[in-house]
Amino acid sequence: MKKTALLTLLLIFFLIAGDTARAAKKTPREQLIERMTKLQKKGYMYGHQDDPFYGITWNWDEGRSDTYELVGDYPAVMGFDLGGIELADSKNLDSVPFDRMRDEIVKHHERGGIITISWHPRNPMLGTTAWIQKDTVAYNEAVEALRKIRQDDIIKIVPDPQHTVRSIIPGGSHHGVFQLWLKRVTDFLASLKDKKGNAIPLIFRPYHENSGSWFWWGQDNCSDEEYLALWNMTQDYVNATLKESIVWSYSPSASGKWSEQQWLVRYPGDDRIDLLGVDAYQWGTEEAFVRELHAELALITKLAKERGKLIAMTECGYQNSPDATWWQRVFKPVIEQYPVCYFLPWRNYHKEHFGASPAAKTADDFKAWAKQKQFLLVKDIK
Repeated sequence: MKKTALLTLLLIFFLIAGDTARAAKKTPREQLIERMTKLQKKGYMYGHQDDPFYGITWNWDEGRSDTYELVGDYPAVMGFDLGGIELADSKNLDSVPFDRMRDEIVKHHERGGIITISWHPRNPMLGTTAWIQKDTVAYNEAVEALRKIRQDDIIKIVPDPQHTVRSIIPGGSHHGVFQLWLKRVTDFLASLKDKKGNAIPLIFRPYHENSGSWFWWGQDNCSDEEYLALWNMTQDYVNATLKESIVWSYSPSASGKWSEQQWLVRYPGDDRIDLLGVDAYQWGTEEAFVRELHAELALITKLAKERGKLIAMTECGYQNSPDATWWQRVFKPVIEQYPVCYFLPWRNYHKEHFGASPAAKTADDFKAWAKQKQFLLVKDIK
């Protein structure tokens, strides 16, 4: 009897040791995916873009956060953007210094938070913004100026912004330039390390809202094949250095009208994507927003379950919401019907604010919601 008990204990010991060894072999990326999968069953994490840099009533103060000042804790997820890093700028497109960004990413990781990073790269053909509308204006003005001088061969002199993706994928005229841009992005991501020198795992969300056409990588501005070539080129470049620490997020903009087949046309593939996201804002009526949000979340929930992926609202909100009850009356009843891992309102920047803040009309409503069990701030995910 004693011998049998000893053998049983030894067996249990070796099983536990084996599980520990297998867990130790998991990469930071795998650990982050596993962590978010567990948290998804607990509730939904609150995220916020640029949370530690500025708020509705303040700018650049160290140690401040609209979220913290309203609910006494930081967001579980913090969002940051690399737009401008490709040009070796010292600040991003929203004037956030990259050195300060790195410091805040490390701080949030050390407090137990999760990091998500987007990238709004300039147009490499024109040197203008990521937004195609602005690029098109510049293009048309340049064409008109040239037309006064000459009538022929204008397109060879002034690059069409809608040819941007074609120009940077392999074989394109600006491929070499964009490779340098990818190096600068990768170098910054690789510089994100904890105090022990370990890579900080993060969610990377490039070329988002591609189902719209306001960015140079958008639906009407490149072919499906070109978009996928751009994605694959970018992911392969970054993964050559950071494969073990990057969770890849694919997040089109909400339309509420896309079929599963349409949604999947530009989906990079199950072997490339870890998280299915959607960017959804209320720009019109409440009824239209709710209808659209249900349609989008139902679609990505189905696709995620079939593929074993996470889902999130990678951007969301109601700009300067005039409705003090919007969070719990409109937004919450929708998202709690789906396995949303996190939702991330966009930045609070004075007159253009989306997230929690003591200065927002929705402050009391949000504060009450944040006290509920399924609402996860950083203290809830440690």
